[in-house]
Formats: sequence, structure tokens, C-alpha cells
Amino acid sequence: MIVNADALQVWDCWRILSARPSAADEARAHHLLYGHCPPGTGYSVGHWLREVAPILAGPDRPIIVGGTGLYLTALTAGLAEIPPVPAAIRAEADAAMARRGHEAMLAEIDPATAKRIDGRNPARIQRAWEVLQATGRGLADWQAETGAPLLPLHAATAIVIDAERDWLAARIDGRFEDMIRDGALDEVAAMLPHWKPAALWARAIGAAELVAHLRGEMSITDAVAAAQAASRQYAKRQRSWFRGRMRDWTRLGRP
Repeated sequence: MIVNADALQVWDCWRILSARPSAADEARAHHLLYGHCPPGTGYSVGHWLREVAPILAGPDRPIIVGGTGLYLTALTAGLAEIPPVPAAIRAEADAAMARRGHEAMLAEIDPATAKRIDGRNPARIQRAWEVLQATGRGLADWQAETGAPLLPLHAATAIVIDAERDWLAARIDGRFEDMIRDGALDEVAAMLPHWKPAALWARAIGAAELVAHLRGEMSITDAVAAAQAASRQYAKRQRSWFRGRMRDWTRLGRP
């Protein structure tokens, strides 16, 4: 049984662009939590943990795999029980992000949280800003009250693939070219009438660049290059998370 731990592979609109397992792969083993959320659905690490809990309680031993470090650390180290953010505050945050950018919002977050989160990750910054506005308490304060994990490290075989940077960069570039060949542009074109840049599902790497191409704002060559660069930057943030938050996991080098 394969269980998804990738925040973008939950969306049903992105099989190619999020590198979800193919139909052939899914036919070889039972896959769960892939492509089960339509755009517009609210989804968070808390939603994911609630879906994983009954899977862990079942008779089968799952293989939980994905690149969203927050999901994996929440699973093995616990997650603070933060109250839901009201829709009005989320809409205010979306507007602020679009108008002022993530650096301005980072400056408005409490110092303890600002030191802990990735200052280059707009999604993490917006989440921290929303929590502070909604609850009057910083995200770091809430996280200090983290409860027991669903799957403690001692009860799991926890592995991080520690890929060498240049090798991984070449794989990233080649994979996006494969995505274009396999129909990623058509996938994005299908979502163009519903495009909302601030939506969770719209954060798939490469989506914004391909939307810009479809709107005539950049060439396909430039769009692909920009998407590849964004993917490499994301991989850099992943490596930082793995080093900082998953130090006790077993590391395996690239093949």
C-alpha cells in the first residue's frame, strides 16, 4: 500500500504536473490519497493527518512517500492543534500576498515564528500570518504545544533520499521536459478558465509559468526554463527542511 505525502499530488487536476503515479503504477499496488481533492476544496496538513490516521490503524503496513516535509514531520513528531482560519482572514491574506508580497507579510509575523519558518516560502509565510491574525498567537507559540505524533519515529523505518545537488538538478530539468511532452500544457489549459493564483491547487510548480505562456505573456521556452528554475529552488528548500527538521531520519544517497 502506497500513501501519498505530497501536498500537490492530492489535487485531481494535476496528474502530470505534480508527477503523480501513472495509471500503470497505480495498477501495480494500492495507492491512497492521490488525486482525491477537486480544486476549491480546503486541504491542509491537518486534513492529511486525519486521513492517514485510519490507514495506520488498518491491518496493512503502508509505505508513506512524498516530498512535503511538513506532512512527514507532522506525522512523526506531532502537529499543534491550531484553530481553523476563518475564510475572511484567508481572503485578506490572499489579497495582501498579491498586493504586497511575502517579504512585507514576513515583517508582520511575530519574531519567534519568523525565525523558524522558511523566509523564502510564500505559502508558509502566509499561513503564519493567517494564524497570527486569526488567533492573536504566533505559529511558533502554537507549535510549542504540539501533541503526540501519529507515527513516532521509533515505530517506523524513516528514510530520506539525500540526492546530490547537480544530479538532482539534471533530473528536475529532464522531468519537466517529459511533463511537457506528456501533456502538461493541456492539463494547465483545462484549468485556465478556473485559474486563481492564490489557490492551494494553483501552487503546483510550473502551473503559473504555463498559464503565462497560454496567455501570451512568455514563450514556451521561457516558461519551461522558469518552471525548471522554480523546481530547483523548491528542491533546495526541501534539502534545507530535511537537514533541519529530519536529522534523525536514515539518509540514503542517490543511486
